[in-house]
Formats: sequence, C-alpha cells, structure tokens
Amino acid sequence: MPAELRSSGGDSRTAPPAASVAAPSILAAQWCARRGWPVHPLAPGRKSPAGNCGDCREEAHTPSHCPCLRAGRWCHSFYAATLNQHRIQQWWGLHPEFGVGVSCGPAGLVVIDIDAHPAEPPTRDRILPGIPISDQVDLTGLATGFHTLAVLAALRGQPSPADDTSTLRVRTPSGGLHVWYRATGNRRWLSSVGSTPGRALAWQVDIRAYGSYIVAPGTTTRHGTYTPMGEVREPAALPLWLAQELDRTGHLPAPGIPAPRLVPPRAQQAVLAAGGSRQEAGNTLNTILAPVEACGQVAEGAGFSDTLNRAAYTLGGLIAAGRLPEEAEQALKDAAVAARPGQEQRIQQIMRSGLEAGRQRPLHAGGRRS
Repeated sequence: MPAELRSSGGDSRTAPPAASVAAPSILAAQWCARRGWPVHPLAPGRKSPAGNCGDCREEAHTPSHCPCLRAGRWCHSFYAATLNQHRIQQWWGLHPEFGVGVSCGPAGLVVIDIDAHPAEPPTRDRILPGIPISDQVDLTGLATGFHTLAVLAALRGQPSPADDTSTLRVRTPSGGLHVWYRATGNRRWLSSVGSTPGRALAWQVDIRAYGSYIVAPGTTTRHGTYTPMGEVREPAALPLWLAQELDRTGHLPAPGIPAPRLVPPRAQQAVLAAGGSRQEAGNTLNTILAPVEACGQVAEGAGFSDTLNRAAYTLGGLIAAGRLPEEAEQALKDAAVAARPGQEQRIQQIMRSGLEAGRQRPLHAGGRRS
C-alpha cells in the first residue's frame, strides 16, 4: 500500500509542504485505479474538479461530445474518470499539483459523507426524512451529521457507520468523515445531498454514488489532507440496514427505469437529415443538451424541470423549422434520463409539453417564429 495512504498521527488539517504533493497525488491515483475505481483530476488545493479547457468553457457541449475526452484529456468532472494507468501517468505526471477524485458510480461505491459543520438543525421533519421526530424529543446538542446518523442508527438498533472499523474511513480536513462501502447485488445507488426535499438520508449526511464523486484518500487540499483512519483500506459491503434505509429514502431508480448512463453520441446521427452542415447542426444540438447535462452534476435542484422544458421548447421549434430531425428528441431524452435517473415518466411529461409548444412556433435561422 502506498505510504501516503497510511494513517497519519499528525494534524490532518495541516497541509504538507508543496514539494511533498507531487508523489502522493499520482500514487494515490494509481492506487485507486488498481482497485477498479476510475479517477479524475481535482483542481490544485481544492476538492472541486479541475476546470474544463478554454475551448470547452466557451462552447457548450455535453461530455459525450467533448473532444478532450476522446483525445485522452480531462474535462467535465467525473465524466473524464479513467482506469488507464498510462493516462493517469500523463495527467498527474504533467500536473502533480492535481488532487484525485473517484467517480463513485462506475467504481461501485456508496460513500457516506458525514459533515461536521455545527449549525442550527432544520425543522424536525428534515432531520431524518421520512421519520417523524415528536416535539417531546430533546434535540439539544444535535448539531452535525455525526449526531443525525447516530440517531438513525440507534433507531434501527445498529452502530453508527462513523464507528464502523470494518471498512475504509477517511477523515476530512473540516473534521467530517467519509465512510466507504461497496455496493452489492448490482444495485446502482443514487447520490443525494443532506436533507433536501426528495431523495435524502439525514441532515448533514450526503450520499456519494451514481452522479457524483468522492475525494480520494491521500489527497491534500489547501485546508488539509483526506486521511484514512485505522488500518482498513478496502470498502466493506454496504450493510443491509443501510441499504434498506437508502431504499426507503429514494436512492434507487424506480422499477423498470434504466440505470443511469452517459449520454450516447447521438448528435452526429441526428443531424444527417438536417439542413446546414453537420457541424453547425451538431453544435446547435449540443448547445441545447448542455444545460440539461449540467443538471446531472447536481444531485438535486438546479432548476431541472425548467431547464428541460426550455430545451424541449427550443428543440420543438428547430424541428418544426426543419433545422433538426425528429431523431434529436431521443438525444434530449437520453441527456435528461442521465441527469435524473429514475424520473423517466416525469421527463416524458415535461418533454411532451415543451416539444408541442415549440412546434407551434418554428424557430427559423433568423430567430423569428411564425
């Protein structure tokens, strides 16, 4: 096991000198990839992904149409994640200052992300979504995700995952904890954030699975190092009781709904029958799909319904004007399902309404609708 993934006896909030960052970053990336966990670069000193290249920032497009990914360069966050050791050597060899992110879904990981930011708890119905907490229960002292997860575990007669010494646990620079588990039974668990409406496990407890990434152990940011605890370096199987809780709180796609997947390269197929050049029509479709695809990088919210409705309305107008073929509808549907897996019925309803409205007002090259 690489030395940088050993337990540290020092203060994990203290970043090491810059000269010591080069070796640990690439070793951590290689270590993760050998375990089948696809990795991607994080911005130097930060826990956010490395930025897209200048061309990709200026011209909106979906990850599936990104020339950087096809050329072996990073772009689009965890969509660039790879197991290719040669590519890892190139990326972190050229930029040893990069941190390491792990794409949780393709890695088959479910990571319990426990925050430790002391704050005033939300309303009682949002502390443990789906579990009522009566006014008679004294919540004095409840201030972090460690507390809410401990309450949930106690209600189920189980030890808190924060105390699970059988699996990989990583202390974060802010004092939080990442508890790594291995998904079993080919279940594709979905991500969530805290106690937001809809899919959620507990206040200040996030779930990192499909649709998100986790900072790799050994990565150093300007706030400190993500330091493994104890001696265990492999994720244990997700405990049954936790799987039941994730199921209860909406972390699985609805029955019969395809599992999340990247948007297929349909743009070029869809523009063959369209007016104008292949490149012009492809760029037009990519521009429409990009905001919908961007919603997939946020577990909840992001104005998804409005974003999809606007995209469908624009697409309907372009199809009515003969600037894109009917096949372009499937590309939009694929982008929407990838962004919000398990919501196909809702997606179909939103698209149907937007497309019908758009077709009533064709969008011609001059921007005028008849």
